[in-house]
Amino acid sequence: LLNTCYYIIYFDSDSNRLIIHIPLFNNRFMQSAYQARQIIVEGLVQGVGFRPFVYRLAHEHGLNGWVRNTAEGLIIHIEGSEKQINGFAKALRLRPPGASVIRSVKIITSRPRFCETFQIQKSESGSDRITQISPDIAVCEACLQDMESQTHRLDYPFINCTHCGPRFTIIRDLPYDRQNTTMDPFQMCETCRTEYESIADRRFHAQPVACRQCGPEYTLLVRGQKITGIQHILEQCSKIIAQGGTIAIKGMGGFHLMCDAENRAAVRRLRNIKKRDGKPFAVMVRDIETAGRLADLSDQEAGLMKSWRRPVVLLKQRRSPLPEKAGRLSPELNPGMATIGVMLPYMPFHHLLFRELATPVVVMTSGNLSDEPIVIDNEQALDTFGDVTDAVLVYNRDIRNRADDSVAFVAGGNPRMIRRSRGYVPEPVRLSFPVEGLLGAGAELNHCFAVGKGRDVLLSQHIGDLKDPPTHAFFEESVSRLSKLFRSDPSHVACDMHPDYLSTRYALRSGLPVTRVQHHHAHVAACMAEFHLTKPVTGVCFDGTGLGSDGHIWGGEFLHADLNTFTRHSHFDYLPLPGGDKAAKETWRTAISILYQTFGGEFRELNLPAVEHWRVHPDAELILQAIDRELNTPLSSAAGRLFDAVAAITGVCLYNSFHAEAPMRLETLIADNVTEEYPFDAGKTIRFSATIRAIIHDIGNRVPVPVISAKFHNTLVSVIFLVTQQMKSHYGTDDVVLTGGVFQNRYLLEKTEQRLNNLCNLYSPKRIPCNDAGIALGQIAVAAQKAQATEKKDCETLVEGEKL
Repeated sequence: LLNTCYYIIYFDSDSNRLIIHIPLFNNRFMQSAYQARQIIVEGLVQGVGFRPFVYRLAHEHGLNGWVRNTAEGLIIHIEGSEKQINGFAKALRLRPPGASVIRSVKIITSRPRFCETFQIQKSESGSDRITQISPDIAVCEACLQDMESQTHRLDYPFINCTHCGPRFTIIRDLPYDRQNTTMDPFQMCETCRTEYESIADRRFHAQPVACRQCGPEYTLLVRGQKITGIQHILEQCSKIIAQGGTIAIKGMGGFHLMCDAENRAAVRRLRNIKKRDGKPFAVMVRDIETAGRLADLSDQEAGLMKSWRRPVVLLKQRRSPLPEKAGRLSPELNPGMATIGVMLPYMPFHHLLFRELATPVVVMTSGNLSDEPIVIDNEQALDTFGDVTDAVLVYNRDIRNRADDSVAFVAGGNPRMIRRSRGYVPEPVRLSFPVEGLLGAGAELNHCFAVGKGRDVLLSQHIGDLKDPPTHAFFEESVSRLSKLFRSDPSHVACDMHPDYLSTRYALRSGLPVTRVQHHHAHVAACMAEFHLTKPVTGVCFDGTGLGSDGHIWGGEFLHADLNTFTRHSHFDYLPLPGGDKAAKETWRTAISILYQTFGGEFRELNLPAVEHWRVHPDAELILQAIDRELNTPLSSAAGRLFDAVAAITGVCLYNSFHAEAPMRLETLIADNVTEEYPFDAGKTIRFSATIRAIIHDIGNRVPVPVISAKFHNTLVSVIFLVTQQMKSHYGTDDVVLTGGVFQNRYLLEKTEQRLNNLCNLYSPKRIPCNDAGIALGQIAVAAQKAQATEKKDCETLVEGEKL
């Protein structure tokens, strides 16, 4: 036998055994008949059922070996024939779990260990490298069916499997195993343990697996009375909502405030609780059919709503809903707006609740007061909402990581992010260069920070307005948690140039080296980083505010930029903002400034709401004197302030009761099929005096405001087209980036993309928000490139010195 076959003798240090392997086949087939490979899978592979998937795939292809999670990624050892291994590797790439994202697969020839079975081994956490953590995943259809058929999970509101359920909001540490989550206190019953350990079961190694016997439970607190039992809770919640009441309900990443979206009094009461005057509320609908009856719904929008991420999607509301059980939404939901934020149920409890509710649509807004962080703690929820709502619904599993609902819209057939949180965080953005140890401190409003790890940038969940003390505390806590979770030890901080931003102050207090990045350069760099753009681009950046390198406020910018430097090619004309920050709230001030700039003192004769408002103001003439004497009137080139001025001049909005209200209302009014535009003066400085004069002329001729709004938007599209054309001729740039919060304006974005489509390669943020929530990514990208350029320069200097 030994003369006709290969045999192998080796010492296995893992088992401390001498192995003599004598195969029972001819040596001609030995090499092809039994081989081994080690496969390293990097990407979003933890918490999405990847190990059970690999286990089943190995059995399907008749392979032995093992799989385990490590901090580096997923490591697989497989043994079998070359044909079997190749089939396995192909299926691994083509048929991964739906919520997984495979970034790379490395296959290395390995030594056979002659494993007798295929096993899932215990996870390792020794490395300081990390693998991706899954965002939270909406409950899957299979679990919803199980909720109606499995005896131990009938109507169980925490049902989940390897394909769905909480992930980021419950994780405390890596690797993603039950003991590292807030499910740790809940010991599996025998039934759940059997499912967890059974390869044939969909809950095989599902870390949050639970049932009615061993898992978390809801409790409804109604004025001191505790109601338990899911059916009693559902009946009571349905009764409260039907009677026009409000409920604080614990969601996946924090509390929500809920009421009947068709009940005007209930929605008004909720506004009083939230201390929110006019900002639109999001709603949750029973199903996609209800969404289609309430709003115009494209295939892309429906697909985004039904995705496992389940964001709030901004839809164009039908003013006359289709009659089939849709009802009529309260006008208090989104007063004066044409869009409505709509989401589908994503927790099992949501589905159970809609089974009981008479209404197919409820308000489901963040459970916080004003601009504070969303509440996640049961006791805090009782303190905050116990006396102002009719009930507080809690459960006894902790939320470790706060996560608001994500918000998105579809423009030009592509999803675009407005708020990136639940369902998206902490999925990283992979760059083409290293960013290890970098922390992006972010901006001020719509704040998110970012952590660099390897070539990944991990953007935080939505933080909020840092000027609010609890929000700032949430920011500092989250930096610590995210850095620890992803084994990141920041060694360098990138921040905004504005010295008064609290994020900048945080960076300067850190004691670490700091790179200060100009606000609009960071916006452009973030989009470049998302799309791996390395050559210089034309950056069109429109937003409301950002400190410029000349000390003035920027926001209507055309930059020639790469990831290291930028040149300001042209910009909107500077406009004094009387009262400074007051002008961002009181849009009539900006209107008076631009009218004074355009008409001089003659503006006093204009019959406009903004002028009437100025006339009766006790400091009317002092405001003009302040502009003349440059007292508390900072200069701004911001596109956002131009929108404010036009909205106030036309009487659309004299006050911003919430961020960007005036531009949103102006967009809402745009008339269809208007192709006309207003004149403007384009050069290094883009002046809009001719635009304002033409708008005043139209107002005097009783041109409808929707037509004026359309012509104004068309004017900006032409400005962008003309300047971009000039910059292409001057610099030779083919790539154009559209970014900044103003490009959340769907009309402006789509019309600009259509106009520029044949002129250049066009990019606008998709995976990250174009507003300030995405700016931390750009800060990290710029800081990394500046560091790289410095290292290169130092190296060249060293080489030159050696030559000398």
